[in-house]
Amino acid sequence: MAIAVVNPATGETVETFVEHTPEEIEARVEKAQKAFEALTKTSYADRAVWMKKAADIMESELSDLAKMMVIEMGKPITQAEAEVLKCAKNMRFYADNAEKFLADEPLEDPGSVNASSAYLHYQPLGVVLAIMPWNYPLWQVIRFAAPALMAGNTGVLKHASNVPHSALYLDTVFTRAGFPDGSFTTILSGSGPIAGLMEDRRIKAVTLTGSEPAGRAVAAQAGANIKPAVMELGGSDAYIVMPSADLDKATTTAVNARISNNGQSCIAGKRFVVHQDVYDAFVELFVSKMSALVVGDPLNPETQVGPLATERGRQEIADLVDDARSHGAQILTGGSAPDMPGWFYQPTIVAGLKPGMRLVMEEAFGPVASVYKVSSRDEAAAIANQTTFGLSSALWTEDDDDTEFFIKNIEAGAVFINGMTISYPELPFGGVKDSGFGRELGAPGIREFCNFKTVWKA
Repeated sequence: MAIAVVNPATGETVETFVEHTPEEIEARVEKAQKAFEALTKTSYADRAVWMKKAADIMESELSDLAKMMVIEMGKPITQAEAEVLKCAKNMRFYADNAEKFLADEPLEDPGSVNASSAYLHYQPLGVVLAIMPWNYPLWQVIRFAAPALMAGNTGVLKHASNVPHSALYLDTVFTRAGFPDGSFTTILSGSGPIAGLMEDRRIKAVTLTGSEPAGRAVAAQAGANIKPAVMELGGSDAYIVMPSADLDKATTTAVNARISNNGQSCIAGKRFVVHQDVYDAFVELFVSKMSALVVGDPLNPETQVGPLATERGRQEIADLVDDARSHGAQILTGGSAPDMPGWFYQPTIVAGLKPGMRLVMEEAFGPVASVYKVSSRDEAAAIANQTTFGLSSALWTEDDDDTEFFIKNIEAGAVFINGMTISYPELPFGGVKDSGFGRELGAPGIREFCNFKTVWKA
């Protein structure tokens, strides 16, 4: 598999890389194992100092890192800068909270188990394999790496093949900050070596953020090798708008949700489910705001929508829209690629969707929004839950009964009320159904790759 930087704004190959050989991969896994043995001898205080130093390094290199991401995968420069700052925030959060999150948890009444004391003790597992995507090339990795390293685990990263510069940067930043050499190491390769790594007894667990097919394959390998896994997979999040919603705020946020990262976000609102009482007004505002977006050079701070990361990704989006159009859906704005170099696609809104259209059930990983008119909250919930995905969701309402109903009835890992779904270090993040299992971030995120050791004393 080719490992190369291809600028999505131009389609030009910037740089190519040679895959690591089997011998190099072996050396890197062994280095990660040795680093784990060293890391277990360090304290939370030691790791916190190093983690905060790594955050400082990333902030000091913000401009270069942002430009690196833009050239690799095309996100607007302002969003790339925000991604770097979010990474640093996450690193400091776990530096400050890891010891508290992993403190022993005593049983309130040890006598109930015939003990003088009993408690839960958290211990790191060892080397964790991280398989990560290109859409947030630093953040997706850091949200795993920061808690994993603070817990005392080490990581081996198999990053997406179109973001090698990001992968190689992550290979060094933690060592530069003071962590033992090999605490977080990168493998440059295609998917071929994954099966072998999953069978390697030094690899104790795996985390994957990616597509549903990739998740199924890796989860099966993890299961076959009896290794814990966290799977953060695709999403086709419902964004529900009820009659009491503030439509100006709801539509502005809807636009931001749909075009964030050029529409390439698993947790973005993709399916806009709108009550008939406000449907026409919502759609009018939504179309107006989507049509006004600035599409262009992602290095220009004024740009709001850059290119899709890959030519294949652009084609997949175009195919979804064309399929819907051919089966009678209405294109309210956009619906084609602009006449310019690179892998751009116009911000698009599609209405009149019916069962059988691919866009109804498949994830649109690009700046394409689907709108649905509903007559009741039961119908809204049914449409929200009709896909196989269940990552996150958003609800716009000022009605308490609506809020309670949708919290209980939306099949998703999260619901954001009168706001946009965002991942925060403080809150656990993950999905249900085909969107995966396990949680990242928050206290659950650092505990995922720990041994929950029960301690009982007579």
